[in-house]
Amino acid sequence: MLKWIQGGISAVTGIAEPEYGPEYIHTSAERVKGKQPFHVTDRKDFEWQNPDHTNVETATFYFTDLENGYAGFAQVIHSNIVGLHTTAQFTFKIYHKEDVDKQIWTSVKLENFRIEGPNFYADNLSIEMNEEGTEVEFKSTVAENVDVHFKIKRSVSGVKVGEDPSTYYGDDVTQPWGSMRHVFWPRNSITGTISAKNEQQDVSIDLTLSEEHKHYSMYVLAMQGMKPHHAAKAWNFMNFQSETHSAVLMEFITPKSYGTTKMSVGIVCDSSNVLAVTVDNDAQHVDPQIDSVGWPVPKEIAISFKGVPATATDETVETAEPFLAVVKGKLDNLVERVDVMAEIPNFVKNIVSGVAGTKPYIYQFFEDFTLTIKDEESKGLGWCEVTFISEANDVEVPEGEEKAPETEETAQ
Repeated sequence: MLKWIQGGISAVTGIAEPEYGPEYIHTSAERVKGKQPFHVTDRKDFEWQNPDHTNVETATFYFTDLENGYAGFAQVIHSNIVGLHTTAQFTFKIYHKEDVDKQIWTSVKLENFRIEGPNFYADNLSIEMNEEGTEVEFKSTVAENVDVHFKIKRSVSGVKVGEDPSTYYGDDVTQPWGSMRHVFWPRNSITGTISAKNEQQDVSIDLTLSEEHKHYSMYVLAMQGMKPHHAAKAWNFMNFQSETHSAVLMEFITPKSYGTTKMSVGIVCDSSNVLAVTVDNDAQHVDPQIDSVGWPVPKEIAISFKGVPATATDETVETAEPFLAVVKGKLDNLVERVDVMAEIPNFVKNIVSGVAGTKPYIYQFFEDFTLTIKDEESKGLGWCEVTFISEANDVEVPEGEEKAPETEETAQ
């Protein structure tokens, strides 16, 4: 009972948590152990959860333009702080692989927003899924410098891990004090237009998106039902798209309070089928270098997707041929190092600013990557994010390196 009380208090106040142990986290991967992880989603799986306690929900539509070298995302963030203050935000980013000046980022508060099942509406913005659950239309003119109107259409089945794709924190899964949830459309065609301007740098980008010109999308609906620094100390994310394949990794590692537990979802597709959904993945950070804020930023990443083919059943999964795919590439092209504490609103910042060791940074990369399945290679573009949140003192420093001294910037 004491740990439940501590968990409930810390989930509201943001204080540091005691070490409960791994038995206080219940992952969706754990529930499919020895079974087929791949479950097909339906329209209801993409309904906004909208719980009445502290949470952040995001609908993120990643787009990749293989022909012209662009990538980015359009996103809606819906957040509830302590059940008292609900906000919504539209964020948008576009980036060109070769011309770094062609980068546009905007974030705008949404007004008069509402949720209707899988749909979302606000002034000058809408997200609508068709009744069949096969297409989503996204429209936004909420930002003065960004006009987005596109439609994505599933190329493969939607994906969730198990019947219930949520990870629960606490000693009772029926009354958890926190949760994490992800559902995916891993490979989609995308059609429409994106028009964006950056007046500060005099950059204007106009894209016509079409199925004929190597444009692809990945959609993920995510819900984090607790403070981010309590849920995870680090994240790895990959959205790889090529003409023939897609590979997605969504992985987080909990703080010591939950036994440094890894929850990893991997999805590998060809142009028309999900090949495997994997939960025993390995995201290897190659040649990490300590940067000016004290995090070991890798120079390369090699992600091994390990599991069984999507065609295996629960009855045949133990004897099925192992599935292995590897996405590998250098991380030379840093799009941005996002200082999360500088980006979030003050009322959120005040919740986490007193937690020792919390200094969240997201390192975003857009690179050439190679997907290898057996002896076949597929070259494409990948949007990769490496996120560090807390427990900086536990990070292993490569031999010959020293942690950066704490400065006024890193101490914030």
